[in-house]
Amino acid sequence: MTLTELLALLDAGETITGGSPGHAVMHATSQEALRIAGELNTGYHEPAEVRRLLARLTGKPVDETVTLFPPFTADFGKNITLGKRVFINSGCRFQDQGGISIGDDCLIGHNAVIATLQHDIDPRRRSDLIPSPVIIERNVWLGANVTVLPGVTIGRDAVIGAGSVVTKDIPAGTIAVGSPARVVRTIDE
Repeated sequence: MTLTELLALLDAGETITGGSPGHAVMHATSQEALRIAGELNTGYHEPAEVRRLLARLTGKPVDETVTLFPPFTADFGKNITLGKRVFINSGCRFQDQGGISIGDDCLIGHNAVIATLQHDIDPRRRSDLIPSPVIIERNVWLGANVTVLPGVTIGRDAVIGAGSVVTKDIPAGTIAVGSPARVVRTIDE
């Protein structure tokens, strides 16, 4: 199985069976992501070099307006899409096999975790991986230590308060806080 074939399965939401050819490709891709992240997180790099390494990690061009403050880890790398003027603060961890899409003008706070995989509940199938994308629409702000779980969409202009755990979709133009995150008010424009 090729990476392109694996990405098609992941993007279709297909379960990747533990020990399958798809699982082997996922593991090999993860090893590459770990190598690139190791380079990214070792020593100081000028912003243009950080973007170059991030483009290697994602396998896609990264706009010159994107800013990333290392350390940063992604355990797959190849299923991340970044818009323009995205800022990712230090300590963030992306589990992107299921797909992470971050829209233009987003701010991702320190130590944010974005997860896109679940394991099967059945103990006999626990090594199976179930992908589900995370979509962060335009101009979203995730506070420090936010965790976003698989399958969540956060609507444009939303704010997620520090330390929140986002377990379900958050509507556009709202502020959500807590664990699980709940909408506490709308943002007046």
